[in-house]
Amino acid sequence: MNAKAQGSAESYVFGRVVQLAVVAALGGFLFGFDTSVINGAVDAMQGAWDTSSLLTGFMVSSALLGCMAGAAMAGGISAKMGRVKVMLMASVLFAVSALGSGLAFGPADMIIWRVVGGLGVGAASVIAPAYIAEISPASVRGRLGSLQQLAIVTGIFAALLSDAALAAAAGGAAEQLWLGLPTWRWMFMAEVVPAVIYGILALTIPESPRYLVQQGREDEANRVLSEIFIEGVALRIQEIRKTVDTQRKPRLSDVLNPKRTNLLPIVWIGIVLSVFQQFVGINVIFYYSTTLWKSVGFDESDALTISVITSVTNIVVTLLAIALIDRIGRRLLLMIGSTGMTVALGVMTLAFSLGINPAAEAVELLPGWDTAALIAANAFVVFFGMSWGPGVWVLLGEIFNNQIRAFALGIAAAAQWLANFVISTSFPSMADVGLWFAYGFYTVAALASLLFVLKFVRETAGRELEDME
Repeated sequence: MNAKAQGSAESYVFGRVVQLAVVAALGGFLFGFDTSVINGAVDAMQGAWDTSSLLTGFMVSSALLGCMAGAAMAGGISAKMGRVKVMLMASVLFAVSALGSGLAFGPADMIIWRVVGGLGVGAASVIAPAYIAEISPASVRGRLGSLQQLAIVTGIFAALLSDAALAAAAGGAAEQLWLGLPTWRWMFMAEVVPAVIYGILALTIPESPRYLVQQGREDEANRVLSEIFIEGVALRIQEIRKTVDTQRKPRLSDVLNPKRTNLLPIVWIGIVLSVFQQFVGINVIFYYSTTLWKSVGFDESDALTISVITSVTNIVVTLLAIALIDRIGRRLLLMIGSTGMTVALGVMTLAFSLGINPAAEAVELLPGWDTAALIAANAFVVFFGMSWGPGVWVLLGEIFNNQIRAFALGIAAAAQWLANFVISTSFPSMADVGLWFAYGFYTVAALASLLFVLKFVRETAGRELEDME
């Protein structure tokens, strides 16, 4: 229903705004699905190809190289071709990667197909927050921007649930399911369905009005804004025009300081936010959770179930973030999250360090500490999901001004994927030293993230994009 929402400074068609934001956020669903679907397949895949821990870790994290490249390129492509065309490109990459991964002959081509999917994930990670920020009224931009994270965690849940369901149907991820293929291959190919749906729905939404003004297509921008706002469209067009240089196309040099010797400070803030979002180790939970819980005594079925429960928890707390982010602001939400993550990760570090044989991946937790580690892991997901998960994506969509948004967001997202790659690739080796070592590192990163927010992050809630410096 297209109900009219009235604010102190703006009136808008709520239903239309939500529709546009939801379609854009579907890229986040594929983002979450693609990066987590390997969770249930990794052990069976390693067994089928007899790969080492290092090669297995690289197969898991190779997609992140594609993510980094996709994010870096998406900013420039979207600045030239528009946001919607990048969504369509991403949907094709997702579908091709799903089929290729499911039919891979060995580690080499699996890595290639994972990188192809990563290109789609990287592009979606840039374009969804940019598009949502550019079509959203300021008073609800945080909530709508958080739909990106809600879609990501829903995609993670869908991937883990489909992995668990397929494994249960076949009696294990390594067992044959349909057409003589092992179940883990079907886990990858299941992604084709949402990839096609994403591409079809992307064809139903209009281009970003900020992009249209930047391209000198103000009549089209006027039509798009008229579908969203009940009044004041002409003034909005005028304000957007003031913040973009319509005489030339956006370029990479726009994100450099006046002397062209370094990135603008605001771009560095976006980069560091992105790095901290990954350095706290959240994706270790989602990429390796099944393997992690098996290593401390749970069987495959129970480990998969725990992983699904964790992803459900992530969805619930993201809904909490949507309720809070425009009320208490982005900055306070990040500070609360950093504090909670530091405590939770500290408990996990202590639990693993006190276990039997702590200097090994297969540590045996002491009675009581196994429960404490499980509770702490889910507490960590709670605090991340209500803060740094959605908060960083919202901030990346809105802290950059109209002229540099596409390029700056691409750089920050590329840095995020590089950090994700470093953390995901290093985890098996860090776990060989001891899980206490890995989680000790993430604890330090969580504490450092709190200090960074206190010193460098400013509040953006309620401000128009045209007011960003």
